Amino acid sequence: MSHNSFGHLFRVTTFGESHGPALGAVVDGCPPRIPLTAEEIQVFLDKRKPGQSRFTTQRREPDEVKILSGVFTDDDGRQVTTGAPIALVIENTDQRSKDYGEIAQKYRPGHADYVYDAKYGIRDYRGGGRSSARETAARVAAGAVARKVLAGVTIRGALVQIGPHEIDRARFDWAEVDANPFFCPDRETAARWADYLDDIRKAGSSIGAVIELEATGVPVGWGAPIYGKLDAELAAALMSINAVKGVEIGAGFAAAELTGEDNADEMRKGPSFLSNHAGGILGGISTGQPIVARFAVKPTSSILTPRKTIDRAGEETEIVTKGRHDPCVGIRAVPVGEAMMACVLADQFLRHRGQNG
Repeated sequence: MSHNSFGHLFRVTTFGESHGPALGAVVDGCPPRIPLTAEEIQVFLDKRKPGQSRFTTQRREPDEVKILSGVFTDDDGRQVTTGAPIALVIENTDQRSKDYGEIAQKYRPGHADYVYDAKYGIRDYRGGGRSSARETAARVAAGAVARKVLAGVTIRGALVQIGPHEIDRARFDWAEVDANPFFCPDRETAARWADYLDDIRKAGSSIGAVIELEATGVPVGWGAPIYGKLDAELAAALMSINAVKGVEIGAGFAAAELTGEDNADEMRKGPSFLSNHAGGILGGISTGQPIVARFAVKPTSSILTPRKTIDRAGEETEIVTKGRHDPCVGIRAVPVGEAMMACVLADQFLRHRGQNG
């Protein structure tokens, strides 16, 4: 299985499976002499780890990260990066592979079971193996390293829609994001989501969501025309996250409803912009405005409702997926999206510095 790496100068390779002994990442290309400790990485893993509320999977994983290489104590007693590859490992401690025994020979509709088996001739049915969202813990760890490279850049994310229920933009408050279990910037909507998700969860079903990301402090000039566009690489990174089915930058699909006069972000002295429909990117290059992206996450495919499917022999059957699953995987996708944005921006920053000084 190839294509487990992404990035150019800041390059990330992830490894491991949902029910294997561990998973992790190797970060290659991180500049030297940047202070980095496991505790700094752990802060972001704690945002993603499961079992923190009734609205996420009850699999209990501490997600404690260990740094195996790429750091050293400098003359001032600080642990800093050396410029060598940084290996990060996270042990799996709460696997329940027996929960998946009944589906070993069946394909879950909406999941990658069938295509993995058809392509490779073998699949790890225990939690989905490599196709499990458990893999994203490694991305969050790598993203924490990327943030250390991005001095002066702030990256944050929020859940802005669950199912048909959107936030009220008039009440958007970043300070609310860490005050509820949904990473929701709207207190009133978060309260309504709790009741809505309780019903979804009790029914053994699941629901999709939309996540919004913002990066501030990115200067003008990151990205390259044609094949190195910042928005293209950001979209690819977000689309690589498990269960993501759509990405938009700035106004996104809503731009199709705008006229040329409404869509173009007018400029004044400074320079400054009077709007940000472009999402902080023009021609694949950052404008200096906040970079704004959104991505849509489909409902979790593992549900208790009986579904029609086939088995490995091609015979028709039904399937019920037991085990511990997120009723809305979009909740824990927020820190994952932040991490992928951080990795893309760190890579673009290093490439810009290499070409432009």
